[in-house]
Amino acid sequence: MATRRVKIFSLFERFWHWSQMLLIVALLITGFGLHGFHDLFTFEEAVTLHTSAAFALLLLWIFSVFWLFTTRTWRHFIPSASGMWGVLRFYSYGIFKGERHPYRKAYWRKHNPLQALAYLMLKIVLFPAIWISGLAYLFYFAWRDVPHATQWLNGVAVVHTAAAFMILAFVLIHVYMLTIGHSFREHVMPMINGFDEVDLTPEEEAYLSKDQPGDIR
Repeated sequence: MATRRVKIFSLFERFWHWSQMLLIVALLITGFGLHGFHDLFTFEEAVTLHTSAAFALLLLWIFSVFWLFTTRTWRHFIPSASGMWGVLRFYSYGIFKGERHPYRKAYWRKHNPLQALAYLMLKIVLFPAIWISGLAYLFYFAWRDVPHATQWLNGVAVVHTAAAFMILAFVLIHVYMLTIGHSFREHVMPMINGFDEVDLTPEEEAYLSKDQPGDIR
């Protein structure tokens, strides 16, 4: 295996990542405003901004899901039990002892098992929970005549808020992880220029050098 700097994050992935980050931050700020945590906006402004950011993020997700499946990039988000314990041990103990990260990125596996599991849960549990509850709340007028609609609405609001706080926790952990191990710059640069250190098989290195020379350094 040879370690080379390889472009593993496409332009769309980087656009998706930073656009998603900005929209989630906007949703969190306006959401906290709706709950009365600050008065940066009027209630009406917060509702408008929150709804606009939500629909923009939903549109981004429609494109991203299409992209994931057409490019088969979804494979990077399938977790594996192999190596999971080593990664868990590293983040809970080894990292504080200066140990080397046990996982090495591969060309077709750029997320370690714990990352893949966290991202998968985000995509198939938290995001659907917040989308479904948010849309149900937004379109309450369409089902307000359902028996016990008010009680159902309270439940929808609880689910939406709980999912939002879990996403906030994910964001905070994600930012914290950028401060440990490598330098902050080394963690962030791959999502700016697309390049990261990857272990390549001789066949992968030969393929990239010949067919995609601009993607390997």
